[in-house]
Amino acid sequence: MPLDIDFVRAQFPAFSEPSLQGQAFFENAGGSYACGQVIDRLTRFYRQRKVQPYSAYEPSRLGGEEMDEARARLAALMGVETDEVSFGPSTSQNTYVLAQAFGQHLKPGDAVIVTNQDHEANSGPWRRLAERGIEIREWALEPETGHLPLEGLKALLDDRVRLVCFPHCSNIVAEINPVAEIAALAHAAGAVVCVDGVSYAPHGLPNVAALGADIYLFSAYKTYGPHQGIMVIRRALAEALPNQGHYFNAGDLCKRFTPAGPDHAQIAACAGMADYAEALYAHHGGPAGAGPTERAAFVHDLMRAHETALLQPLLDFIGAKNSVRLLGPRQAAGRAPTVAMVLAGRGGEAAARLAAKGIMTSGGSFYGVRCLAAQGVDPDHGALRVSFVHYTAPSEVEKLIAALDEAL
Repeated sequence: MPLDIDFVRAQFPAFSEPSLQGQAFFENAGGSYACGQVIDRLTRFYRQRKVQPYSAYEPSRLGGEEMDEARARLAALMGVETDEVSFGPSTSQNTYVLAQAFGQHLKPGDAVIVTNQDHEANSGPWRRLAERGIEIREWALEPETGHLPLEGLKALLDDRVRLVCFPHCSNIVAEINPVAEIAALAHAAGAVVCVDGVSYAPHGLPNVAALGADIYLFSAYKTYGPHQGIMVIRRALAEALPNQGHYFNAGDLCKRFTPAGPDHAQIAACAGMADYAEALYAHHGGPAGAGPTERAAFVHDLMRAHETALLQPLLDFIGAKNSVRLLGPRQAAGRAPTVAMVLAGRGGEAAARLAAKGIMTSGGSFYGVRCLAAQGVDPDHGALRVSFVHYTAPSEVEKLIAALDEAL
């Protein structure tokens, strides 16, 4: 059964909001619309349960239960244990905390591999470990294609490498990297892997256990939820790394790497992300009796099939423009629907022209300064980036192509 776009869009209040009518949203890589299930839970928490959670009185008890529900249900969808999921204020903040832990754990002379394809959040914090005597090795992308070659990684791996950090897909290049294969190579060399899933998770939550990732990071506000960073840290690694929280929380896995007080309401509202996935599964006739990871895989495939069908005509159109450089693969099957292009003028100028035509997008470097520079693009010049997800309608892509044809 193909994705029922009318049902999908009915789950997002933004599509019935009068102030947004006539606007086509193509900046989803910067943050998605929130689904109604998340908004309802967030509203209920603030109205009924905005108290300190986990006490015996009813509003407190219910608030704590909702926070626990969010963690348990998201963990189940990703195939990991409940306490292997942690929340923090953002993915960038979560990564900085993890880098602090690794900085205390690693020894001078140990090596960490990072890429120049990644968002700065999964590059900069690790590169700063050089100040502690850690060797930083860069797995470089191919300048013409933006591709991360496996041979490049193999050349960097040896018995000194303790950590390999890379994106599931780049927020600029958008090529889907073979996480399971990369993880297997790293593990064989005795290293653990940290995967930046921020640009991939909006297109379907992955089975983190099947991927073999030791750390998987993504953002709830890009996966139809509130502004929280979500991180999976597998148990053996979490227990080996130094505690970054209050000393008396050291024995609680999901508190070891969140030193700041959590946003109770937003964590509780994240259960709405699971509600939404379950609603998609039920509406589209998912098989009865399937487990959480199987249901998540069903929803993932629904989303990807819809997105891929919409993406290929856009890639074909841009690829035929001699005045435009398309960054990343030209085939939709191998990439996320995040499309960065380099124009004669600055990306921000093109975004302004598109805004006048009812297309919401943006231009710039998108915290991928290293990624652009490695491909020969001046980060100050930047790129125009259009990005969509499964709730985008075919008519909106047609509108985008027509607007691009005029603007370019």
